[in-house]
Amino acid sequence: MPETTIESTPATSVALRGPDRYGWYWGTGRRKAAIARVRVKSGKGEFTVNDRPFEEFCVDVRDRQMVGAVFESTSTKGQLEIRATTTGGGTTGQTGALILGLARALREFNPNLEGALREQGFLTRDARRVERKKYGQPGARRRFQFSKR
Repeated sequence: MPETTIESTPATSVALRGPDRYGWYWGTGRRKAAIARVRVKSGKGEFTVNDRPFEEFCVDVRDRQMVGAVFESTSTKGQLEIRATTTGGGTTGQTGALILGLARALREFNPNLEGALREQGFLTRDARRVERKKYGQPGARRRFQFSKR
């Protein structure tokens, strides 16, 4: 019986899918209760989120800078057409989901960008969630004031 060996891949490697039939590269991001589906392809630099321009969707300067940091670290600003759909959560969660989805889509688009994206932490899923409220208390950690008398 011939001996067979199975090649193992590192745990960090992700199977790249390639573009869909329309040439879009997809990435999904999640943060808190928000989900973002991001599509990327070569283009004129148009960036729309929920069928609105990015500047109209993201009015907070801090959130714009966080998304802009993804383009700065990969030197892709103005070279790609990006369309994203976000649902659930609030503005901060949706922006965090958008960053993760954009980073994953850029990794699909150009696997050579993975090092720059991972170094800045854009490919790391932030798993923090809101802690649930406990029964008999006004919140997750807050207690009612103790009365001795």
